Amino acid sequence: MTDSYSHKEQLEFNKLCKRLRRNVGTAIADYKMIEEGDVVMTCLSGGKDSFAMLDILIHLQKTAPINFEIIAVNLDQKQPGFPEHVLPDYLEKIGVPFYVIDKDTYSVVKSKIPEGRTTCGLCSRLRRGTLYSFAETIGATKIALGHHRDDIVETLFLNMFYGSRLKSMPPKLRSDDGRNVVIRPLAYCKEKDLIALAEHKAFPIIPCNLCGSQENLQRQNIKAMLHDWEKQHPGRVENIFRSIQNVSPSQLADVNLFDFHNLPLDRDNEKEEYEFEGAVVSASNIQTGVQIIDAALIG
Repeated sequence: MTDSYSHKEQLEFNKLCKRLRRNVGTAIADYKMIEEGDVVMTCLSGGKDSFAMLDILIHLQKTAPINFEIIAVNLDQKQPGFPEHVLPDYLEKIGVPFYVIDKDTYSVVKSKIPEGRTTCGLCSRLRRGTLYSFAETIGATKIALGHHRDDIVETLFLNMFYGSRLKSMPPKLRSDDGRNVVIRPLAYCKEKDLIALAEHKAFPIIPCNLCGSQENLQRQNIKAMLHDWEKQHPGRVENIFRSIQNVSPSQLADVNLFDFHNLPLDRDNEKEEYEFEGAVVSASNIQTGVQIIDAALIG
């Protein structure tokens, strides 16, 4: 590798880091994800996304105008062959306080899910319940998960295509019982940027294939569809994400979200002019216009 190429590569990496940190900082500000004095339980699975989230949050912790704590937490689900030393070694090396929760959810999942069926749904629910409880135990006020923009868009289409529901993963969520708040600091980040960061920093990634479950085919189909769309129409995925930030309930069809039953007319402040298919029609010549239309129909 030449010096000039190394310099160019470093410049690109610096731009990547700035972009990711800016995106995370903006998401945190937009949704007030982290506040003064927060204890942020950063869930570390061993995948590229959670490593990147932790790395960016550590940087922001040093530069942010507020004070907050970061505690890394990994759930060891006792999957056969899981390299238990990898995450503790990494976290000790970077000097982040951490906990490893030992809970054998692997056996529960394998006993409940028939062979050959995907285990991701049940595994996720068990993991979420364990993490919620542990957050209270250590006094964490926020639970940070590593879902990124592409995850959010994929989930939107998964729910539409397979669940007939218009919902996704919100950047910030209060649990149903009100006892925990989940944040997704990577909500504005593209997956390809996180891949690039992970490759450059050489995070000790642990692949999520130890349980032997099948790949989530539905999600992979959605991912392929979005990839094709983005290839043909660059910026489409970003536009889809922005659309879930710009919702007009009255332009949809959910009677629980908008009161379609009660839409009374209100003409108390009627104006003298109206916009009608691009033409301005004044109150004085409406009758003339009607006569012209009638004449045209008769003719």
